[in-house]
Amino acid sequence: MLEEVERWLNARSWSAADRPVQHLLSAKHATGQSVSVVLPALDEEATVGDIVSVIRRELVLRHPLVDEIVVVDSGSSDRTAEVAAAAGARVVHRDAILPRIPAVPGKGEVLWRSLLVTGGDIVCFVDADLREFSADFVSGIVGPLLTDPDVHLVKAMYDRPLAGAAGQGGRVTELMARPLLNMHWPRLAGFVQPLGGEYAARRSLLERLPFPVGYGVELGMLVDALHLVGLDALAQVDVGVRVHRHQDGRALGRMAAAIYRTAQLRLARGHLVRPALTQFERGVDGFEPRTYAVDTEERPPMTEIAEYAARKVA
Repeated sequence: MLEEVERWLNARSWSAADRPVQHLLSAKHATGQSVSVVLPALDEEATVGDIVSVIRRELVLRHPLVDEIVVVDSGSSDRTAEVAAAAGARVVHRDAILPRIPAVPGKGEVLWRSLLVTGGDIVCFVDADLREFSADFVSGIVGPLLTDPDVHLVKAMYDRPLAGAAGQGGRVTELMARPLLNMHWPRLAGFVQPLGGEYAARRSLLERLPFPVGYGVELGMLVDALHLVGLDALAQVDVGVRVHRHQDGRALGRMAAAIYRTAQLRLARGHLVRPALTQFERGVDGFEPRTYAVDTEERPPMTEIAEYAARKVA
C-alpha cells in the first residue's frame, strides 16, 4: 500500500461514534448546511418503509439533522411508492424528473436525476434494500461533511455477512472493484467498501460529476472525485454491519461487467471493449448462452443541464 494511502487511512477513516448527533446538530446550525437523503428504489416495499421510518424518527423528529427524505422510484411493480410515502418520504418517479431526456434503466440514472428534485447542500444516498437499518448509516457519513469543510465525499464502511458468515459479502468488490482500484488507481486502495451504496457528498461536487447510468456509478464516482478534489477530500466512516438482499451469481456477473466497463472507459476513452456479456444457464438441451448488454451510457455533469442551471438561478 502507498504511504500516502496509509496516512489517509489514519487521517480520513472514522467511526460513526466519533461524532455524536448533538455535535452534528451544532455544526449544522453553525454552518447553515442542509441535508437531503435519497433512496433509489425498485420493488423494495419490504424494506423501504422501515428505512424511511427510522430516518424520520431519529434524524428529522428527534434530532433535526435531515431536511428532506426523497425516494426516487425507478418503475416499481409493487407498493414501494405507497409504503415509502406512508412512512414519511416524498416520492418522485424517475420518469417525472427531466422528461426532456428519456430515462434509461439503472441505479446511476436514478441518482443523477435525484439532484434535480432535492435541495440539500449535502446529499446522502442510501440503498432501499437494507434490513436492520440504523440511523448511523446517515448521521455517520453526513458527519464529516458537516464538521470538516475540507471533506467532500464520505463512503460508509461496514461488515457484509453472507449466509451467516461474517465478511463474505461484497463479492463483486473483492473480485472486480478492489483489484481494479489497486492496479489502476492505487490511491483509492484504502476504501473498505468502494462499491457500497451508502455515501454522502457535497452537492457542489456531485453536480460536477458524470454519472454512469448503471452499476458502475459508485466506482466511477470515486475515480472522478479523486481527480476533481483529491484524496484528502475523500473519507470513510464505519457504521457497523450492513444486512441486505444478495443477488445470484449471474446478476453479479452483469454487475461486474458494468463496473469493468466504467473503469475501462476512464482508463482509455475512445477504445472501448465490446459492451456485452455472455453467460450460461442450463436448459433442457444443455447449457444455453444468454447475452446481456452492458451499460455504456453516462449522464453528463448536472451543471451542464439547462433545467438544473435554471433552477439554481431561480
